[in-house]
Amino acid sequence: MDNGGSSIPDEEWERFLREAEAGTAGAPEEPSARARMVSQRLREETGPPEPWRGHQPPRRRGRGWYVVGLLLVVALFVVALKPDLVTGWFGSGEDDTPLTAESVRPSAPPATEAALQRPTPEDPFRGSPAARWADGAAGITLPKARAAGWMSEQQVARALDDSLAFLVDAGVDLGVLRGERPEKAIAALNPKQADTKAFLASAFDSPSRKNNPLLLFSRFDPSYARLAGDVVRTRGRITYREGERGAVEVTADVTFVYPLVRAAGGGEDVARTVVRREIVMSWDDPSKVITEPGTFTLLSYKVDSANGGCDNDTGYFVPTFDEGTGAGEGPPVDPYDRSTTVDELTRGRGDAECGTYTRT
Repeated sequence: MDNGGSSIPDEEWERFLREAEAGTAGAPEEPSARARMVSQRLREETGPPEPWRGHQPPRRRGRGWYVVGLLLVVALFVVALKPDLVTGWFGSGEDDTPLTAESVRPSAPPATEAALQRPTPEDPFRGSPAARWADGAAGITLPKARAAGWMSEQQVARALDDSLAFLVDAGVDLGVLRGERPEKAIAALNPKQADTKAFLASAFDSPSRKNNPLLLFSRFDPSYARLAGDVVRTRGRITYREGERGAVEVTADVTFVYPLVRAAGGGEDVARTVVRREIVMSWDDPSKVITEPGTFTLLSYKVDSANGGCDNDTGYFVPTFDEGTGAGEGPPVDPYDRSTTVDELTRGRGDAECGTYTRT
């Protein structure tokens, strides 16, 4: 008879039941469940039991730790020779969180902690505040449209969109950046405006300091430099108000950052040209000003460029690919500083076209 794993003769078991029923003192007790489990385990185990705190010989260490140590030494040697490689593994250390749109003039220039990070063809905005800026039109903030002057709310919205399109056609379009004539941007200019006609007549064929296409359009000589990739970073905003004779006066203040490599290819050198433009456009009431539909009158335009070529009348920006940022006249200025106007940025420079810039 098998009772829960305990082996007890039948006679003993029957005697146990009789004595238990009669309440006989000293009757045998049924083994507990734990006792039966221990008895069963002891019967099933083979070999002597393992002694408590018995001695075990130490395990022999394999060669794995020596291999790990050797790899660590090699890695430290690589870090010493090319620290930029490790930066690439773990990130540049820069804060690459995209900035929110610029709705008002900032109160201070951007930080300079990351300026020592060198740009590469794969990461051309590295070490620049533009690493956190948006691409192209996305970096230029448009205000909410409301009725102003002779325009309804819908007409103001259209004027703002067309103003933004002009900025993109003039400063971001890849064909224009390669030196092509900015036909779409030119089409937005009022053809009846006499000084604009004179400007356009000579700006591209015989550029000069007075009629320099770089005042409005960004261009690079394709035989000298080309864009590193196809992205231009921008930051700025557009505002508007009612102007003279009921016109809607739109003001754009935008900084463009162009990463460039040599046209010939090869090499790891990346240069950046930083261009800040302030342009005031007047969307005139056609009943009061002679104009063409869908065009605006240029009221003013100002430009300041860093690493674009000093006293340059070639019609193209001419960046340098060395360490310097260009030594001109006046106190050093940060071309990324949007906390001040272009006039204030260039103050102290006199008639010189070129300033001294702290970085690009």
